[in-house]
Amino acid sequence: MTASSETSEPSPHLAMEPLYAAAEPVGPLVRRILARNPSPFTYTGTESYVVGDAGEVAVIDPGPDDADHLAALAAAIGDARVTAICCTHTHRDHSPAAAPLKAMTGAPVIGCAPLSLDDDGPRADAAFDPTYAPDRVLVDGERLSGPDWTLTAVATPGHTSNHLCFALEETGALFTGDHVMGWSTSVVSPPDGDMTAYMESLAKLYAREQDTVYFPAHGPAVVKPRQLVRGMIGHRRSREKQILRQLESGTATIQAMVPQMYKGVDERLWPAAGRSVLAHLIDLERRGEVARRADEWKLVGAQ
Repeated sequence: MTASSETSEPSPHLAMEPLYAAAEPVGPLVRRILARNPSPFTYTGTESYVVGDAGEVAVIDPGPDDADHLAALAAAIGDARVTAICCTHTHRDHSPAAAPLKAMTGAPVIGCAPLSLDDDGPRADAAFDPTYAPDRVLVDGERLSGPDWTLTAVATPGHTSNHLCFALEETGALFTGDHVMGWSTSVVSPPDGDMTAYMESLAKLYAREQDTVYFPAHGPAVVKPRQLVRGMIGHRRSREKQILRQLESGTATIQAMVPQMYKGVDERLWPAAGRSVLAHLIDLERRGEVARRADEWKLVGAQ
């Protein structure tokens, strides 16, 4: 994949030992299966989850359409009946396996809405999965259930406009997709990615005191979720202040800002970083703090 089709700002090191092609119990009612698609943006790979122990299960974020990963999912499912294939969003490392898994199991695809991708439209983006076709779209607060599990959809737009998290009501776990990850911050890439919505979604999760652990789609479980979310909100505000300082110093383009703001980061990752800088600038523009002309930005009121 190219940087534009991936999910996250980079982390300088790996802290999780990858376990591929195996179902790993990570909490009550939850097993994790790691896809072999590691990259500087996906960390050790996409993590799919099987939820349930009583003969009926849900699969969350089935991942890429990869034969080995699908075989690992089938082994993890075993004789259980899959009642729902749930996708947090439709990036290519999350939802393409939904269709072949549906063909294998007969289970419906239930979760986020599809995106309307027009080659000439504002949401055309190589990152998205054009094959995604849900049988049912969930709205915020809507529930799915099995004999021993209940999943509630938590709408968290920002990373993508259609992003959902899923709360496992019996245990306090929240499956956070790419909205919150312990190893890295998420890229927010306009026009579909929206920093205003992303910050509102972070505030929404911070207000959820019932969530005791996050299971993201990349990286290890987050065992102090509200502490992490508070730090992520602070990180984004710091980035915003960096941008304002860049503008105060006379730096007017994203191309010039990124090398200053991301010193020490692999230059191959700068295009993705630039997308998040753009998202911040659009947010600041909406709030009346900055203005743009073509590719140049300035503080409102600056000469």
